Amino acid sequence: MDLSIVVPIYNEEENIPALHESVSRAMAGNGVDYELILVDDGSSDGSFRLLSELAARDQRVKVIRFRRNFGQTAAMAAGFDAASGKVVVPMDGDLQNDPSDILHLLAKVNEGYDVVSGWRKERRDTFINRKLPSILANALISRLTGVHLHDYGCTLKAYRREVLDGINLYGEMHRFVPALASQIGAKVAEIPVKHHPRLHGTSKYGISRTMRVVLDLMTVKFLLSYSTKPIQLFGKWGIYTLAAGFLTGGTTLYMKLFEHVSMNRNPLLILTAFLMFMGVQFIVLGLLGEVNARTYYETQGKPIYVVRERINFGDR
Repeated sequence: MDLSIVVPIYNEEENIPALHESVSRAMAGNGVDYELILVDDGSSDGSFRLLSELAARDQRVKVIRFRRNFGQTAAMAAGFDAASGKVVVPMDGDLQNDPSDILHLLAKVNEGYDVVSGWRKERRDTFINRKLPSILANALISRLTGVHLHDYGCTLKAYRREVLDGINLYGEMHRFVPALASQIGAKVAEIPVKHHPRLHGTSKYGISRTMRVVLDLMTVKFLLSYSTKPIQLFGKWGIYTLAAGFLTGGTTLYMKLFEHVSMNRNPLLILTAFLMFMGVQFIVLGLLGEVNARTYYETQGKPIYVVRERINFGDR
């Protein structure tokens, strides 16, 4: 299988027939062997009925149905796990992504890239609650992860199969896959793609998602920088805090001995105790993180590195 197209579906009854038609039209006659994996994320309308009918008519269509709504990331993860293509392309089910861009993504992958991200350069959404939060979020994500993309939120992307095999998705992390892939040495590119206004149904996105994205960004930053060495993060802040505690403690003692300021009336004494306590807590947290990191990697036999290729090793 050359290509797996993964589409999360949640209450998109009106869009499903047009989605299937547009994908079929875009992929017709190009010689690419593909499958279309549609993941029903607990829809409460007639989406699953239409998906079942499509699967009965078109053997390229494969359907996964959740027992309840688990969210877009979970739907993508299920599609990725079921995909058999050498390249996996997720896209939205609301017809705002254009299937004709899939071939452009594949062409870029064939240039030697492992991840190709779509950029909705001319985005057809409202400015205040969609575009502006996206601009700010993309700038923040690019700065913290070091992978500079204009549009992390665009679902339309292309991934080589082997890149996805090393990535587990939780929360809202589907948007951070390019950053996570860069951690294992994947080559990442970005190309402009078309974006259409939503014609049917209601958007499942809103400004309320911003908080969840920010929280997941903290997780991604930690995974990228400190997942194998948490003591380097927490221990560093522990040392800084202890040093500040010794400084305030020394100042308190100096004021007692030379300026005759009573220690029990000096707020620096309370600050000293607080800083000392926090410093010890940071260091202990780092040590516990080290224990958890070793448990995570060793119990799964999971290496802390990723090999691109091996030469002259035979079957070893």
